[in-house]
Amino acid sequence: MGNFVQTLSDSVSLIASNESWIEGLATQQLLKTSQLEGMKQVVGMPDLHPGRGYPVGASFFSVGRVYPALVGNDIGCGMSLWQTSLRVAKLNLDKLAKRLDKVEGPLGEDWADDILQLKKARGVESEGFDMALGTIGGGNHFAEFQRIDEVYDAEVFNASGLNTQQLQLLVHSGSRGLGQAILTKHVSEHGHAGLTEVSNALAQYISEHNDAVRWAELNRYLIAQRFLAAVRSDGQCLLDVNHNLVTQVEINSCLGWLHRKGATPSDKGLVMIPGSRSDFSYLVKPRHNGMAAQSLYSLAHGAGRKWQRGTCKGRLDSTFKPKDLLKTALGSRVICGNKELLYDEAPQAYKKGESVINDLVNADLIDVIAKTRPVLTFKTQGGCAS
Repeated sequence: MGNFVQTLSDSVSLIASNESWIEGLATQQLLKTSQLEGMKQVVGMPDLHPGRGYPVGASFFSVGRVYPALVGNDIGCGMSLWQTSLRVAKLNLDKLAKRLDKVEGPLGEDWADDILQLKKARGVESEGFDMALGTIGGGNHFAEFQRIDEVYDAEVFNASGLNTQQLQLLVHSGSRGLGQAILTKHVSEHGHAGLTEVSNALAQYISEHNDAVRWAELNRYLIAQRFLAAVRSDGQCLLDVNHNLVTQVEINSCLGWLHRKGATPSDKGLVMIPGSRSDFSYLVKPRHNGMAAQSLYSLAHGAGRKWQRGTCKGRLDSTFKPKDLLKTALGSRVICGNKELLYDEAPQAYKKGESVINDLVNADLIDVIAKTRPVLTFKTQGGCAS
């Protein structure tokens, strides 16, 4: 691990070089979680940043107790990568952007039968949130068309089914209001003390949690389908991985609960780690070695924030007008009609993706397979829901 894993205490480690920028509050939150009852190991990723009481970009392994607040409100949030039938050589960015006028808001009645059948097929039982299915939401969620910029491992790349001549679609979203409702209910009833392993409350939470994970996966599927339909393309889903969830696992011969909050699993095959909207994203292959358990079988889920939301406009509006933020240094375009979100999600608010990836490589956790370049990032046409 060398200088790329910092030991903060007997049970807390941080996967980041000494040169990597990690906010002090984030490490304080990381250390605080290690004091929770039953907590055995806590690992921060190089994209670690402060959250609402608990850090984002971390994994937590506990025994005998589950902490819904560590998973957070966006249960099942994750990334799916779709390869479209659109050819990079024939890309017309103006036409592509124009066709995305109606990919926001609730899906219409034309989708009702499909949604009903898909929910049944995927075992999604939750009711009352169907209007949000197929919607991206606010925050750092997005749908982004990308092209392959560079391939580092041709053998693994070709085996994945990816083609450098075709446009890719990366979808980042989760369980929307459903996850929020589940967390709010459990915290209001049980506080932040966690749920004991033998309690009815834990059984209920895990049932609702697992349903929200399935809902989030269906949501990403429907987002991809409506984007593909809008641009008149076919598509193939090459991967779909959740990074906000809790699962029962055995680590170092100990059966417990692995919470991930903004941490990509390293035991699910190839994964995408995206940068900001003006940065590259990376397709990586997790390494299966002694470091896997030490990192709680987890990786970074993105570049990680440098600036807190709500502070970005004040930092940037004297230099950048909103229209300046609709094009990026990489030549890609951004669709975002919400001014506050446009500033909050500006590239300057995020770390460089390359530094996060380098930390993971140097910690012996991944091999980089390919790098993708953003073409068009969709956030919202106007007032998006959170």
